[in-house]
Amino acid sequence: MEERLQKVLAQAGVASRREAEEFITAGRVAVNGKIVRELGTKVGPKAFIMVDGHPIRRERKIYLLFYKPRGVVTTMKDPEGRKSIADYVKDIPQRVFPVGRLDYNTEGLLLLTNDGELTQAMTHPSHGVRKTYEVTVPGIVPQEKLDMLRVGVRLEDGMTAPAIVDLTAYDYDKNLTRFTVTIHEGRNRQIRRMCDYIGFPVRYLRRVKMGTLTLNGMRRGDCRELFDEEVEALRLECGLESSTTRRRRKENGRQDG
Repeated sequence: MEERLQKVLAQAGVASRREAEEFITAGRVAVNGKIVRELGTKVGPKAFIMVDGHPIRRERKIYLLFYKPRGVVTTMKDPEGRKSIADYVKDIPQRVFPVGRLDYNTEGLLLLTNDGELTQAMTHPSHGVRKTYEVTVPGIVPQEKLDMLRVGVRLEDGMTAPAIVDLTAYDYDKNLTRFTVTIHEGRNRQIRRMCDYIGFPVRYLRRVKMGTLTLNGMRRGDCRELFDEEVEALRLECGLESSTTRRRRKENGRQDG
């Protein structure tokens, strides 16, 4: 079955679909020896595709759940020589990339994959994939401050969408407040900036859930491959066709032909 060229490039882990479209229009992509600039071009499974003169590898799609520790950068390489997520996936033959980011001092759940289509769907604001964070701040936060997060606060890049905020505990002995925040946006350092806004800077931050994925049973630095059912659940949440439905459609197409 033929698929759009930019989708094939994204699925091969070359780039996101939007970046792949830019590669095509810039004349950087060749199919069976010919430069292709048309975004609507479709290619079959046996097409020989090159980007910048290098053949792409149609790798097996892989989906990894990673528990990022603090002090690790969410990149595959760091010019400052800090520890990166690449140090944890050295034995994985496929090239994988993080879906979204966690800052250096934030720990928790990260999805790593070479599936460009799923990456784009999960990070696009229209799909509203929810992410839940455990937050600890110094001081006893009054409910009216937490209510501000629930309604939305105005940051320098605009108003935040309403968040789901659940108070976990007031620790009067240590003068700390613990709560969870669930958002569907993906702004840079958003939780930290929201807490700064209400006057209670974050002391500890951990992402514990992303879509249907959780950290259950995992320890810092653990990395495991997702089960097929977990991948299917993510695709359905993002409004993508499940692999089972796609396979059945292909089989029906062959029978009709």
